[in-house]
Amino acid sequence: MELRQLRYFMAVADELHFGRAAQKLHMSQPPLSVQIGRLEREVGTSLFDRSTRRVQLTPAGRHLQERARRILDEVDTVRADMRDYVEGLAGQLSVGFVSSANYTVLPDVVQLFRSRSAKIALTLVPLTSGEQLERVRDGTLDIGIVRDEDPAADHASSIPLTAEVVFEERLVACLPIGHPLAQRTEVTVDEIVEVPMISYPRSLMPGFVDRVTDALSTAPHPMNVVEEVVHQETALGFVAAGVGASILPESVRQLIPASIAVVPLAGAPKTRLLAVRQTRATGDARGTAFIECLREAAASSGVLNG
Repeated sequence: MELRQLRYFMAVADELHFGRAAQKLHMSQPPLSVQIGRLEREVGTSLFDRSTRRVQLTPAGRHLQERARRILDEVDTVRADMRDYVEGLAGQLSVGFVSSANYTVLPDVVQLFRSRSAKIALTLVPLTSGEQLERVRDGTLDIGIVRDEDPAADHASSIPLTAEVVFEERLVACLPIGHPLAQRTEVTVDEIVEVPMISYPRSLMPGFVDRVTDALSTAPHPMNVVEEVVHQETALGFVAAGVGASILPESVRQLIPASIAVVPLAGAPKTRLLAVRQTRATGDARGTAFIECLREAAASSGVLNG
């Protein structure tokens, strides 16, 4: 039994007239009658009662009409879904993100993307930048929203990645509210390196750790790291407890309790969020649609990419 035969059958079943059905199918009546006869022989029973005056469905014909309508509707749905998939309007998309993206672009981009691409199942995965780069390379993430990473720096990988800067913001010093530098309008790198520092493991956040190190590179000596943590919320907990200071993106202000002061670094060094995906995937319409929404969300969030 072929789909073509079912469509021929449904045309006759709907019209109850071979001539009109043939006209509807843009074919002549004799080949249509031949196809219906073949279908009847295949199912082993008559589907129509024919007379010179009218055509009627037999009980078997009515049963097949119900089944065939569901089958053909499902085929049409699959065809439409595949067309949407090819055009990037349906399917799945997995996106990783650093926690700090929660306070800048992520809420807006998710809302915008889901409003425009309702047929795409969006999965969000919170990960560090280093974890995201690994998973984008192995294909378990489509896109990573990372901080200060340079995917081209990993010369050992055979999977090239493409990165686009989508958001920039200042680096700031987070200090206990009672610290002498806490009331300043800005703090120099020479001053901040004298404060014990809460930092991050470079293995998980190489780009951000290197960015902070570079921002403090003109100081007389490296920063004194007394704790390494994975999450900025943990870093702020240590700062609030008076253990030391931490250098973080300015969007962290949304998390700051009254026990912490946020002071910009002199020279206004910047930190960047980047969208990363495999270079060979840049033609994927789903990822492209998400990154377009990411650009729009970033543009409405404040500091834009330069």
